[in-house]
Amino acid sequence: MAQIDLTGRRALVTGGAQGLGEGMARALVAAGASVVIADVQDDLGPKVAESLGNNSGFVHLDVTDDNGWAAAVEKAIGILGGLDIVVNNAGVEITSLIVDLESSAVRKMLDVNLLGTALGIKHAFRAMRPGGAAGSGGVVVNVASVAATIAFPGISIYSATKSGVDRLTRVAAMESGKLGYGVRVNCIYPGLVPTAMGAGLANDVARLGLFGSPEEAVGAVVELTPCGRLGEVSDIADAVVFLSSDAACFINGVGLPVDGGMGM
Repeated sequence: MAQIDLTGRRALVTGGAQGLGEGMARALVAAGASVVIADVQDDLGPKVAESLGNNSGFVHLDVTDDNGWAAAVEKAIGILGGLDIVVNNAGVEITSLIVDLESSAVRKMLDVNLLGTALGIKHAFRAMRPGGAAGSGGVVVNVASVAATIAFPGISIYSATKSGVDRLTRVAAMESGKLGYGVRVNCIYPGLVPTAMGAGLANDVARLGLFGSPEEAVGAVVELTPCGRLGEVSDIADAVVFLSSDAACFINGVGLPVDGGMGM
C-alpha cells in the first residue's frame, strides 16, 4: 500500500512468523514502518525478521503469558526505540462439531485468541499511554474473523472467540478515550485466505462430513462471497496498514470487514 506512509512508525506484530501475520509485517515495512515480530516459532521468526531489513527484529512471545508480554514489549521498544502500533494477530483454530468438543481445545482457543488479545491490548496501553515506556499514544489493530459475523459449521468456539475480540476492541477503545491514553483500537474481520490455517479448515470440515471435499468447502465460501474469490494475504495486510495510519485517525472502536462481502 505505497500511498500510505508509515515512515518512523514502530510496530509489533504477534504471530508474524508466517501466514497473515508475516504478510502484515511485510506490508507495514513496505509502508515505511519498522517491525518486531513476536511469535513462539523461534525457528521461523528470526528468519522472517532478518528478511524485513535492518530496522526489524524478533522477540519470543507466548501471547497467553502475561509476564511474557511485558518482557516482549520491553524488548521491542529497545529494538525499535519506541512503539506506535501493536497488531494482535496470533490465533488458533481447532475445527470440531459441537457434539464432539474437547475442553482442552476450547481452552486453547480461548487462551490464545481471547486472552492473548486482551493481554496484547493491556500491554500496548501500558507502553503507549502517557508515562508509559513509549508514551506517545498509538494504534492497536486486533484480528477477529468473518467467523464472528456468520454461522459457518465446525468452528463454533473459534467464532465465539473472534466475536469476543470484537467486544474487547470496542470496550478498549472507549477506555482509552475516557482515560486519555491516546491509543486508537480497531479490529478487522478477515475472510477465508488460503494460508496454512485456511487450507486446514477446508480439509477439516470435509473430514467432519460437512462438505464432500475440501474443494467443495472452498467453493461454498466463494459462493457466499460477493467478490467471487477467496481473500489474499495482501488484502488483509493492506487493511492493517490503513488502520495503522493517519488516514484512519478518526476511525476508532470499530470492526472492519475484509471479507469480500461474505459477512454482510
